[in-house]
Amino acid sequence: MSPDVAAAPVSPAPSRSAAWRERLTYPVLVANLVAQIGIVVTGGAVRLTGSGLGCSTWPQCEPGQFTAAFHPETTYHQYVEFGNRTLTGVLGVIAVAVAVIVWFDRDRSRSYRWLGFAPLAGVVLQALIGGVVVLLHLHPAWVSLHFMVSMALVAASTLLAHRSREGDGPRIPVVGPWSRRLAPVLGALLVLVLALGVVTTGAGPHSGDEEVGYRIAVDPYLMARVHAASVWLFTGLLVVLLWLNRRGPRLLRRRGWVMVGLVALQGVIGYVQVSTDLPILLVMLHMLGAALLAAGTTRYLLTFRTRA
Repeated sequence: MSPDVAAAPVSPAPSRSAAWRERLTYPVLVANLVAQIGIVVTGGAVRLTGSGLGCSTWPQCEPGQFTAAFHPETTYHQYVEFGNRTLTGVLGVIAVAVAVIVWFDRDRSRSYRWLGFAPLAGVVLQALIGGVVVLLHLHPAWVSLHFMVSMALVAASTLLAHRSREGDGPRIPVVGPWSRRLAPVLGALLVLVLALGVVTTGAGPHSGDEEVGYRIAVDPYLMARVHAASVWLFTGLLVVLLWLNRRGPRLLRRRGWVMVGLVALQGVIGYVQVSTDLPILLVMLHMLGAALLAAGTTRYLLTFRTRA
């Protein structure tokens, strides 16, 4: 080689810990998202089976014991509630792993690294809210807050998984100005849809307590119609965005059609459950669909921009 030709700099090989972190980060973040959605389903099982007071106290299940224990007067409610609490513990372990693996990625921006603490903070907050729910004997406002925080955690976990793969460059819009203006409106409508769904459930027979039904004192059928109207508004705006982005990137268009599928599925389940007197299985599937819709909407709106 001629001495006049400078040798290309050799990048140092990544350390073993960095290589493991790079390999594990996305699977751990996806596991966190799946667990956040899963606990919505188990929490729904607690509510739909009237097991919210299956454990009579908190943080213990019964005075003097942390676990559900069999005795002649035991009902299945105690095991349903304790199972949900156990999954909260599993979710807490995953959240700690997320916080550690994201925070020690020194190559990423500080905002991304701080975002890694969101699942852990959410698990702690949810545990405290769950305790208040038990101590206040399933007060409907706290039960509703419990669900809405879960939806926020699903959205935050989706954002975290998405951010892990897009880097920290400046955000570059891939949609037009009207789509950018309407994006936060779609997010706000999603919050409205979820909140009205919570009120509708609390106004119906699956309010969470077998002894006290219809804990939110409003007409459940009226609330179902108002909730349906909000879904139609959400759907209408989604159709507008699909039209505005019809020439957008292929990934954006594909995720838009995924959103159509999620909304259609939720609509079918919603109308069928009302017409069949709200069977528990359909209501639980509707709650699962709500979590998937929260994740899907978050990911769809994130696709409105890319990073250099």
